Amino acid sequence: MRVALAQIASPDTETPAHRLERVRRSLADFSADADLIVLPELWRVGYNHFDDYEATGETLDGPTVQVLQTVARDRRCYVHVGSIVERTDSGKLRNTAVLIDPDGRIAHHYSKVHVFGYRSREAGLLLPGQRIRVTDTAFGPTAATTCYDLRFPGLWTELVRTGAEIVIVPAAWPKARLAHWRLLTSARAVDNQVVVIACNAVGTHGGVELGGHSRVVDPWGEVLAEADDSEGFTVVEIDPAVVGRTRTEFPVLGDRLDDYGVLAPREVLS
Repeated sequence: MRVALAQIASPDTETPAHRLERVRRSLADFSADADLIVLPELWRVGYNHFDDYEATGETLDGPTVQVLQTVARDRRCYVHVGSIVERTDSGKLRNTAVLIDPDGRIAHHYSKVHVFGYRSREAGLLLPGQRIRVTDTAFGPTAATTCYDLRFPGLWTELVRTGAEIVIVPAAWPKARLAHWRLLTSARAVDNQVVVIACNAVGTHGGVELGGHSRVVDPWGEVLAEADDSEGFTVVEIDPAVVGRTRTEFPVLGDRLDDYGVLAPREVLS
């Protein structure tokens, strides 16, 4: 399985429409073969361009997904859109990740459960997602989380219980917390025995410098690839069977309790 991580910048001086066309051309011109191309979180609007969320909100059949459906069909590969500001039927907005299959069909979508509020307006503008999904793909059971979700191990535990072996993580992670990005992508791969495919944004927008360093980590914690902090593609070969081999050789997941809360029951004071 060949994966291409596409790091994208969203400069303040570029419109979302222009950026969509620029990325389309870049993906069309990308010469390397890939089974899966992964893009970052909210790259079309630019994560920190909060004032543009309302105007850029789109449905799952909107311009971003349509453009990348064409890319997937033309290249005969899976394309993970990263995420979009999705406008729901009620008119509310969500941060929704989308995976497109080689026939151009939406194979998987996931709305970010943990919307971010620390020095961010995301939590005030976007609704949190309400469910997780695991989808069978040509390379195995695949799920997604988004950026801040890396900090919540319980979510990842449920993904594994639901069958996930590969987790794709689009992100707009700031350079100021790059050490956390590296730590958490590695930790989530190891403690859940999954392959983590994490694609981060780059550049500066809304006054925040993004960290880049998109990376792929296997279930043993081996970093199979890590990008730098510039725009461009990083291509890596992955053997999806490493998940099954790891879980058989070192069956740690079988020792995980279903409910750790029973170990520390709350005392009722009379």
